[in-house]
Amino acid sequence: MAKPKLRIIPLGGVGEIGKNMTVFEYGNTIIVIDCGVMFPQDTMPGIDQVIPDISYLIERKHKVKAFFITHGHEDHIGALPYVLPHFDVPCYSTKLTNGLISVKLKERKLLESSDLRVVQFGDKIQSGAFVVEFFSVAHSVPDASGLGIRTPVGTVVHTGDFKIDLTPIDSKPTDIAALARIGTDGVHVLLADSTGAERPGYTPSESTVGRAFDEILRNSPGRVLVATFASLIARIQQVVNMSAKYDRKVAIVGRSMVQNVNMALDLGYLTDPKESIQPWEKSMHLPPNKITIITTGAQGEPTSALSRMANRDHRQIQIHKGDTVVLSSTTIPGNEELVARNIDNLFSLGANVIYGPEAQVHVSGHPGREELKMLTSITQPRYLVPIHGEVRHLILHARLAESMGFPPENILVPENGRVMEFTEDSARFSGHVNADNIFVDGLGVGNIGDVVLRDRKHLSQDGVLIAVMSIDRRSGRPTGRPDIVSRGFVEEDAEEIIEGAREQLYRSLQHSNNKTTTEPMYVQNKARDTLQKYLYQKTKRRPMVLGIVVEV
Repeated sequence: MAKPKLRIIPLGGVGEIGKNMTVFEYGNTIIVIDCGVMFPQDTMPGIDQVIPDISYLIERKHKVKAFFITHGHEDHIGALPYVLPHFDVPCYSTKLTNGLISVKLKERKLLESSDLRVVQFGDKIQSGAFVVEFFSVAHSVPDASGLGIRTPVGTVVHTGDFKIDLTPIDSKPTDIAALARIGTDGVHVLLADSTGAERPGYTPSESTVGRAFDEILRNSPGRVLVATFASLIARIQQVVNMSAKYDRKVAIVGRSMVQNVNMALDLGYLTDPKESIQPWEKSMHLPPNKITIITTGAQGEPTSALSRMANRDHRQIQIHKGDTVVLSSTTIPGNEELVARNIDNLFSLGANVIYGPEAQVHVSGHPGREELKMLTSITQPRYLVPIHGEVRHLILHARLAESMGFPPENILVPENGRVMEFTEDSARFSGHVNADNIFVDGLGVGNIGDVVLRDRKHLSQDGVLIAVMSIDRRSGRPTGRPDIVSRGFVEEDAEEIIEGAREQLYRSLQHSNNKTTTEPMYVQNKARDTLQKYLYQKTKRRPMVLGIVVEV
């Protein structure tokens, strides 16, 4: 009987930013690393979130033994409320990561039914054919982990998101000793974060951001509003510390931000040395130069607190001249237009907006090229799999490894859904599994597909024209002139075009003498074809045309 192969399958997170999820399969054991969401792209109108396709896991539900989560950012935990209910298995993570997951599950009333387990760095978890060891890595959120995964074919290192930061804020540095120990024992496969593969040198330490906030809070004459990710606890801590230094009270705004800050305070991952944090209702009456606001919305999310402020739609906070707004994040690809619109709106309201790399109010949590070289040198893997990044990041990471003398044939540049098979002495690609985007729209999960998105895009570009036709049930002839309603196509006062369309459709239906004309579907199709042809001749546009037949 042939010995099983180790199968590693990314269901998300390669060739894209976000939606990180990787399957490890050996024999009758499957474990899952991370379970994240991705921001919708501008080609996905109306979509709230994008999550991984888990149909491969659902079909092998009996094999799935556990989920292991590297850290608490949305692109690694955001899909758990949609995925965990399908599997009655434990979900392992460190203390703060567990807290961030708990906040998400509690919000959807799933916490009581979920098996969340807290681990410490150095713990080794047996899960079927795998033994998973957690080790600390520096990232932009405390308690971030890398994973050493012992498998029957050799050890796999999954870095999670990391960088080599020797002076992190409120978190442990990357455990070089653990990586060296695992490397000495022999690393068969290294799955390494590639997001920073374009950036030369080393990523600056998170501690450097403190100097920028010190200057901003010292020199700003009015309120300071800092927008960042709700899970970026280390950044929030620096803003709180600097606000306390300059005797400012800190108001936390935004539902997810409030929940995460309260959780981090309870667990001791966030401290409030001068009791600076207080509700907005207590801060709003203070002088502007005594107020700091930490809020969500750094990515321009339309429903976030900062976006509502920028659009004068926030029920409590309005932007005033003299306010300073700090966007403490890197714009995620696809969100550039939303962020730029917010920045413009904030400037137009009189705020001073501080953003971009030159402002030094954000540093990446991902390794630069020299850090990737260091990681490869320490672990000395036999096979390398670049993960976490768009296609260019993965390929540049592969080329960087080749420049160090790494054999090109031992580098596998992955794709979502493409299966990688490993034995003790081989590595190869072996087929594909489903790894489509699953769209979350309101309460609907997975019931929005490409056809609906295409229709939404069509509607957004050319509008819609609806023709309501009364047809004699026996003859199929119209009993009167059709009614036509237009939305997003022409102005309501464009009577000439609408009247011409009505007349053209009426004549077309009158002259029909085919015996199938009494079928409503035939009438609908004929109306659509007639109107599309006429409207394109008159306007060179193609609105969506819908026909409604009323038989009398």
